[in-house]
Amino acid sequence: MIAMRLRAFFIAGAISAALASASFAKSSKGKTSAKPASARPAAAATPAPKPTPAPSDWQVIKVGPRDYLSADNIAKFYGLLGNVDSTGKSVVLNDGRNQLQITLNSREAVVNGVRNWLCFPVIAQDGKFLVSRIDLAKTIEPQLRPQMLQQPGRVQTIVLDPGHGGFDKGALSAFGSEKEYALDVARRLRSLLVAKGFKVVMTRENDVFLPLDLRARIANATRDSIFVSLHFNATSNREATGFEIFSLTPRGAPSTADDALALHFLNMQAGSAVDAESFELSTAVYHSIVGHLPEFDRGIKRARFAVLRQTKIPAILVEGGFLTETGDSKHVADPAWRTKYAEAICTGIENYRNLAEKKQRPMLVADYRAQAAGEITVVDLAQPPSSLEPSPAPAVVPVSNTKQDPNQEP
Repeated sequence: MIAMRLRAFFIAGAISAALASASFAKSSKGKTSAKPASARPAAAATPAPKPTPAPSDWQVIKVGPRDYLSADNIAKFYGLLGNVDSTGKSVVLNDGRNQLQITLNSREAVVNGVRNWLCFPVIAQDGKFLVSRIDLAKTIEPQLRPQMLQQPGRVQTIVLDPGHGGFDKGALSAFGSEKEYALDVARRLRSLLVAKGFKVVMTRENDVFLPLDLRARIANATRDSIFVSLHFNATSNREATGFEIFSLTPRGAPSTADDALALHFLNMQAGSAVDAESFELSTAVYHSIVGHLPEFDRGIKRARFAVLRQTKIPAILVEGGFLTETGDSKHVADPAWRTKYAEAICTGIENYRNLAEKKQRPMLVADYRAQAAGEITVVDLAQPPSSLEPSPAPAVVPVSNTKQDPNQEP
């Protein structure tokens, strides 16, 4: 589909007016393993280039200790058009290329066709949807304007970290163990990356146990590098399925699985100097995985796993499906599937390198699917305006209504 250039327009207050007439009763919907209906963007409309905005373009709204931005302010800044669903609890902002869907009282959002988990729930005030500034800066902004990534450096070495090993088998299925599958995918991925001109370092080459801090030290000893930890999932819920990916939780924010959003995470847990790079890497890889393999999208998430917390280079942890679910476990046990999975990760890594070194925007899940269908997409990628930074970490966190499954990895 060819994206047509149209005159940009946005009626100030249109979203807030629609929301003002809706009921904002707080929902308590929990997360389930059922596949949600795919979020579809609103009618395509690509805005014309606009001048670089001044800081006054952001109208920060203070609610308790936290800074928020309204949905209409976000739409105006990025040149997006807004539609509110029939319930009045979800809004979709869209320009034909970028799409953001947010839901009242939920930490779940859809950005450019894939699930994302925000640090804080979307709230309402005076008839407006409000998104926390840290979520806008750390989750939404990097995906709407990846070209704004500042000086990420070269990407020459890929540190592959097959999870578990030795006596630590990890998750188990009727067909095999996580430690075996992770090492096999790493070996397949290494060959693909070397063919693309990357240097590859493996934290483990064989079935041996490595402490988590040693894995991080191996990564930190490399230069011009990124770290990719490979895992497969498990849970007591035998119906849970699909992919998810993690980068380190920002300082001052709860991880995706923190049900109570515990206060001690705010001031005791450090963030990462390469948070932006890690998050961009996770999105580039995740869009490729979901775009190539028809598995359930569990989302782009945040966690404080040891290998992410202790690694000083851009780092992600990928969960390639559930060994406790029949369909996923059969896929993972198939060598041909593991080759496709490795190819998808390789493509995502290559796209991240192109972003870091050439400012070339990574492909989105819709691009991969259109490519597979033989469609042609023409996109205007004009350079965006100035970057966005969050306010200092808040002191208090409200309780979220969205219940997450506990992470299985250390």
